[in-house]
Amino acid sequence: MRVRVSRVDELEPGMATRVILDGTAVAVFNIEGSFYAIGDTCTHEEASLSDGFIDEDTVECPKHGAVFHIPTGEVRALPATRPEPVYRTRVEGNELFVEDHDG
Repeated sequence: MRVRVSRVDELEPGMATRVILDGTAVAVFNIEGSFYAIGDTCTHEEASLSDGFIDEDTVECPKHGAVFHIPTGEVRALPATRPEPVYRTRVEGNELFVEDHDG
């Protein structure tokens, strides 16, 4: 399963957006021209990571400040203790897609 996110030039470096992939919220980030996707809902408490503060390759949850490494979904700061799932991104022409692990 996959879903179109946007045109590549619509998601500028340092920005994020939220898409729904097969019923699951996914945050898609542009980090210096590379695209990454992780679960959008903070694993600590329900909050949208696509609304969080992006600092280089991490995102801080806007609710309680948990920090996640965007490329890997790993927790970098409490209160979260569980990592975010990671999804593949794919660029085809000028279109950006996110897909589940089965593609």
